[in-house]
Amino acid sequence: CTAKATDDSGAETEAEALLRWKSTLIDATNSLSSWSIANSTCSWFGVTCDAAGHVTELDLLGADINGTLDALYSAAFENLTSIDLSHNNLDGAIPVNISMLHTLTVLDLSVNNLTGTIPYQLSKLPRLAHLNLGDNHLTNPEYAMFFTPMPCLEFLSLFHNHLNGTFPEFILNSTSLRMEHLDLSGNAFSGPIPDSLPEIAPNLRHLNLSYNGFHGSIPHSLSRLQKLRELYLHRNNLTRAIPEELGNLTNLEDLVLSSNRLVGSLPPSFARMQQLSFFAIDSNYINGSIPLEMFSNCTQLMIFDVSNNMLTGSIPSLISNWTHLQYLFLFNNTFTGAIPREIGNLAQLLSVDMSQNLFTGKIPLNICNASLLYLVISHNYLEGELPECLWNLKDLGYMDLSSNAFSGEVTTSSNYESSLKSLYLSNNNLSGRFPTVLKNLKNLTVLDLGHNKISGVIPSWIGESNPLLRILRLRSNLFHGSIPCQLSKLSQLQLLDLAENNFTGPVPSSFANLSSMQPETRDKFSSGETYYIDIIWKGMEYTFQERDDCVIGIDLSSNSLSGEIPSELTNLRGLQFLNMSRNVLYGGIPNDIGHLHVVESLDLSCNRLLGPIPPSISNLTGLSKLNLSNNLLSGEIPIGNQLQTLDDPSIYANNLRLCGFPLKIPCSNHSNSTSTLEGAKEHHQELETLWLYCSVTAGAVFGVWLWFGALFFCNAWRLAFFSRIDAMQQKLMQNI
Repeated sequence: CTAKATDDSGAETEAEALLRWKSTLIDATNSLSSWSIANSTCSWFGVTCDAAGHVTELDLLGADINGTLDALYSAAFENLTSIDLSHNNLDGAIPVNISMLHTLTVLDLSVNNLTGTIPYQLSKLPRLAHLNLGDNHLTNPEYAMFFTPMPCLEFLSLFHNHLNGTFPEFILNSTSLRMEHLDLSGNAFSGPIPDSLPEIAPNLRHLNLSYNGFHGSIPHSLSRLQKLRELYLHRNNLTRAIPEELGNLTNLEDLVLSSNRLVGSLPPSFARMQQLSFFAIDSNYINGSIPLEMFSNCTQLMIFDVSNNMLTGSIPSLISNWTHLQYLFLFNNTFTGAIPREIGNLAQLLSVDMSQNLFTGKIPLNICNASLLYLVISHNYLEGELPECLWNLKDLGYMDLSSNAFSGEVTTSSNYESSLKSLYLSNNNLSGRFPTVLKNLKNLTVLDLGHNKISGVIPSWIGESNPLLRILRLRSNLFHGSIPCQLSKLSQLQLLDLAENNFTGPVPSSFANLSSMQPETRDKFSSGETYYIDIIWKGMEYTFQERDDCVIGIDLSSNSLSGEIPSELTNLRGLQFLNMSRNVLYGGIPNDIGHLHVVESLDLSCNRLLGPIPPSISNLTGLSKLNLSNNLLSGEIPIGNQLQTLDDPSIYANNLRLCGFPLKIPCSNHSNSTSTLEGAKEHHQELETLWLYCSVTAGAVFGVWLWFGALFFCNAWRLAFFSRIDAMQQKLMQNI
């Protein structure tokens, strides 16, 4: 049968009411195309009917509809029990007349763009059991107008709105014996967490007050919520010690107290919570050691996060009891001792972060028995060679072993199915040649080998074997030879740091082909992985992290590179920094240096650059760090734009023929401000010729004095010399 527009009395039918509301909506994806008078109402998308053909449920979750709820209500909906319009693009206010749908048991309007106050009239829905208004832009209701306590309410979620003030009064003024789920997270509530919650909602199973401004201590009374399974109090301003009584919550599965200001130690009573699967107390001020009994009893743990605290002690072998563990985060504490070899028994382990502790010893070999995706053990005191098995972890995508005392060569591997995207081995004592195992890492986007003792040349295969590299950091090693032009094949490279090595030869002009450095607009680092990188940024060490735009730059400083700066580098208009200081570069600064419009830091100091500073340098309007000191530059310093703010004379120091602001050397009418680079080169050649003559003369004089000095100071040499002279004189006289 087809839907009727009106019933026999002429009153609006359910079908007409729904079609009337549809006419006010924007249905971009045609989700409501079946809503037609030609079809049975009970066959419409998202509509459920009872045996008599009355509409009982309206479920349009994620239907991608736009519009308001203003035209939704109709007196025809006498049997409607459930409305789920979540995950759409509905806006405007929640109509008061929805409270006239007295048969409603479920109302879910979450994840929309609804605004205005929460209508207090909703409290008049006598059968309402499930109310979810989360993730909107709603503000406080008129608490004083909540006449009825909604006695059937079991589920209440107001998360991520614009609610504020103290704990909501309408909850405090009622007794909700059926309430099992309460979520007030992501608002701006403040004040203390009320002690009376166990009396108000004694059957709570889920309590989420996170991401608010609640302060004071965690109420001891929460321990009376014996049916509680999930307790989330993170991201508040809670202080003092964690109550010992919380250990009485023996049914608790999730306990998250992260990012507060809690102090004291972990209560030993927590070992009684044997159902715990998610335990997080990170980012507090907890001290002492982890209670040993937790390792024995909490065998259901899947997530264990105690990072960013002040915990001490070692990790016992009993950790092998946590056979369900998937995520282990211990970073930024003061744990000591060795990494227990039993960690290799945790077959389900996916992510490990033990960085910034005091762990010693070696990486246990059987850690490779786990199916690791993420391994970070940086900033400890681990030593020995890197286990070869690490390269056989085919699912490992992120590995950071930096800032330890690992030594020896990086071993090779026959695994050609590596998923590794980010590899940090910096600040160790690794030696040998460029690791050949990297040839297998086709998905690598970040490679940091800085501050080691690795020597040899950069292999030519890097351009083809690691085509996805975006960050390459090899600074402070013992690399030598020329910089391979194959690096220019790394089309996604955004950061190249080869500083503090022994590279020689010219700067490859093919660097101009580094296409990711060419656009002036910057993209977010889109590898899908977290990343960080330490660079020298504007003369200071700085750590760029995942939240930043990926910095784009080249650092070739402190090598022995020679030749001229390739003019083609000015095509890399996305560069934010360029550092070629402390080399043996000569020739002039490229005339088109001003094309590097977004560069913020430029350091060409301590080379043999000569000629005038190109006037185009004044086009670098974002420049905040400039160093051209200790060169052979001449002429008048350009003025204008950003250069006027760079008034430190040391920027141009030890260039004997420069003049003008900010130096206190005026430029004469016949100064070198109009000199050409060719003239500077001729002058430089004259200086080199003069230097050659001076060197030869000085060498000759030095040789003579060295000879006669030896005769003067060495008695045996002097006697032998004069004896030889006497013999030659006697022979000459005999010939005469």
